Amino acid sequence: QVQLVESGGGLVQTGGSLRLSCAASGRTFSSYAMGWFRQAPGKEREFVGRISRSGDITVFATAVKGRFTISRDNAKNTVYLQMSSLKPEDTAVYYCAASTYFLPGQDNREYDYWGQGTQVTVSS
Repeated sequence: QVQLVESGGGLVQTGGSLRLSCAASGRTFSSYAMGWFRQAPGKEREFVGRISRSGDITVFATAVKGRFTISRDNAKNTVYLQMSSLKPEDTAVYYCAASTYFLPGQDNREYDYWGQGTQVTVSS
């Protein structure tokens, strides 16, 4: 089992940048693919992106492609979501999630463990 704790959320202006971190407990972090999701008020949770166990493969949702990147440091049990050129529509609670799938997709049912989320607000 793994426990996930996100941090780094906050208020940023349109066009700004923010980096979210997700720290994982346990000694098997490198055995999980990691994903980021977000949920805006009144909307369903949606896929943002994910990174493979070794960090060499990333996939992003169309809405964030070219603006967001994901990286991980397996030695530090941490995954990062770097967000740039932020837009008001990026406002949401952002969650990281761990998956035992080798290359999980966009379905949140493929992720086994979730963090509590961190709020990102982009002002116009």
